[in-house]
Amino acid sequence: MKSKKGLTLIELLAVVAIVAILAAIAIPAYTGYMQRARRADAKTALEQLRAAQEMLRAERGSYSINILELATTWGVPNIAGDYSILFVNTGANAYLAEAQPNTARQLSDGSLFINQDGVKTPADKWAK
Repeated sequence: MKSKKGLTLIELLAVVAIVAILAAIAIPAYTGYMQRARRADAKTALEQLRAAQEMLRAERGSYSINILELATTWGVPNIAGDYSILFVNTGANAYLAEAQPNTARQLSDGSLFINQDGVKTPADKWAK
C-alpha cells in the first residue's frame, strides 16, 4: 500500500489553535507597547513646557499663562503626537499643564500632568 502524505483536519485545527493562542497573547502586548511609545511624545512636550516656564520665571519673575506664547517664543509644542498640550490651571506663581489624548487610539491611556514643582501625575505612567 502506498502511504498518502498530507495534513489531517485535526492537525490543521491544532495549528490554527496554536496560532490563535499566540495572537491572543501578542496583540495586547503590542498595543500596550505602542501606547507607551506614543506617551513618550507627551512626556517630552511637558518636560519642555516645564523648562520653558522655569526660564520665563527666572527672566520675568512669573510663569506664562499662554501656551501660544510658549510655543512661538520657546518652541514648546501645543500638539505632541497623539496628545494636545494645554493648561488646566495657571497663574503667576503656579501652573498645571496637561497632555490630553486627542486620538481614539490613545484615549484609554488618559492624560499626563506636570506642575510648577515638577510633580508628575499619574506617577505610574511617568515611570514606564
